[in-house]
Amino acid sequence: MSAFPRLRQIALAIILTWGWKRALLAMACGALSVLALAPFNFFPVLFITFPVMVWLIDGAGAGRYRGVPAAALTGYWFGLGYFVPGLYWIGIAFFVDADVFAWLTPFAVLGLPAYLSIFTAIGFALARLLWTKDATRILALAASLTVGEWLRGHVLTGFPWNAFGYALSEPPALAQTASLIGQWGMTFLTVAIFASPAVLIDRTRDRSLAWRVPAAAIALLFVMGIFGAIRMALHPTTMVAGAKLRLMQPNLQQDLKFNYAAKAEVMKKYLALSDRASGPQSTGVSAATILIWPESAFPFFLTREADAMAQIAELLPKGTVLITGSVRAPDLPPGTPITRAYNSIYVIDHDGSVLAVYDKLHLVPFGEYLPYQGLMEKLGFEQLTRMRGGFIAGTVRHVLPVPGAPPALPSICYEAIFPGEVGTRDERPGWMVNLTNDGWFGISTGPYQHLEQARMRTIELGLPLVRSANTGISAVIDPVGRTVASLGLGIEGILDANLPTSIPPTIYARVGDIPAAMLVALAVILAVRRRVAKRHP
Repeated sequence: MSAFPRLRQIALAIILTWGWKRALLAMACGALSVLALAPFNFFPVLFITFPVMVWLIDGAGAGRYRGVPAAALTGYWFGLGYFVPGLYWIGIAFFVDADVFAWLTPFAVLGLPAYLSIFTAIGFALARLLWTKDATRILALAASLTVGEWLRGHVLTGFPWNAFGYALSEPPALAQTASLIGQWGMTFLTVAIFASPAVLIDRTRDRSLAWRVPAAAIALLFVMGIFGAIRMALHPTTMVAGAKLRLMQPNLQQDLKFNYAAKAEVMKKYLALSDRASGPQSTGVSAATILIWPESAFPFFLTREADAMAQIAELLPKGTVLITGSVRAPDLPPGTPITRAYNSIYVIDHDGSVLAVYDKLHLVPFGEYLPYQGLMEKLGFEQLTRMRGGFIAGTVRHVLPVPGAPPALPSICYEAIFPGEVGTRDERPGWMVNLTNDGWFGISTGPYQHLEQARMRTIELGLPLVRSANTGISAVIDPVGRTVASLGLGIEGILDANLPTSIPPTIYARVGDIPAAMLVALAVILAVRRRVAKRHP
């Protein structure tokens, strides 16, 4: 019998729920699960919502075809409840150019979650196919949802935003396990740990057996915390000798960033802010060896504006370089109209010469390009940046040489949210630089989520991160995820800091997603064996 009669009564009520009540319950659990993400980071809520998820799949077995369609539909409602409040801030971007795009807001706020929920439905359906009547079903769910989340991160260029594993990104000690198994491994553990209390209702002759699975899950959390604390203690923050950073956060409104007529105003603000004293002992930009400006910093092609390049050269003292975002025109014959461009990062020396360029590889659908671009434009659609023809994707991720510092691994905007894509196998960089413009999303949860996901790449790879954002949050983060310095959301200012040193490559940096794949494979094997054993005792 169950060790917890009252809990079993509640669970049975959930299991027997059907129709619109089941849909509402699934959506409510999905919505509450968002509290586990930044900026709230209240992961204990998952000890409530994830067991309910298990019981809903238990109840799906009453449906046709072994309950797979009912489980898929339940997963869809859970996903919709999770993604709508988790991604509501996307709608804010459509009010930057409200006359053109505001009418699309409901389609974005509901349409993207409606699409992403398909992958949660796939995870639930796969879980139901592997379902058992004992604790093995927890592993089946963890494996299946990890597969669903991995698909969400890869299909149609992917969008792994707010993967379930980010629930364990805080406190930093718990997040250190990502150095071993990466984000997909963390997703597996998150589901397995927080869904474990569901087995407390299982009927068993020995009541002590009901405690074993959740007790093991709690013990695993403690082990993860101890491992993380030891790892952080073994890697104190140290700094690169002689590398002095200055991050400029202009908090510039979006209508200025894409308005050529504001060229002089933008340059004036950037130059003045970059040389602003940050304290009684500050000497402005002359104290920095690396000045960093955010993504798409200018409403013009930087290297084609001689006066702007001359102003930058005049700003930078000898021994200081500028790393900045900018749109970049493709190399075309003189006189050829420019219809498309790259979203790029430049490294510029004190004399105004360009030392290196990186072109963004992973473009944002509907933001930087349209699927079936030509057809969509003929129908009157355009992406948020209003770049006719869409941006051009770069071809290869490569490190950037930075005088006075180790080589830097660049990423632009949401490229930092893709586990496994940020790294390069060719050359080990000394740090990561991420330039972004979260001004599209105002003062919302979006920029906090973005920063948290970028921070997880430091733990996975053992590389420090320097992040410059137009409206915030700009930050310098060491290779185990500790924030060395930061400048908050919606603040105009500069951030002076030293550059943290990297640590040796992590297991994840060496072998990628192999450990996570092994966890999923092992769980599937155990679930299949259990189902076979039940059929043939």
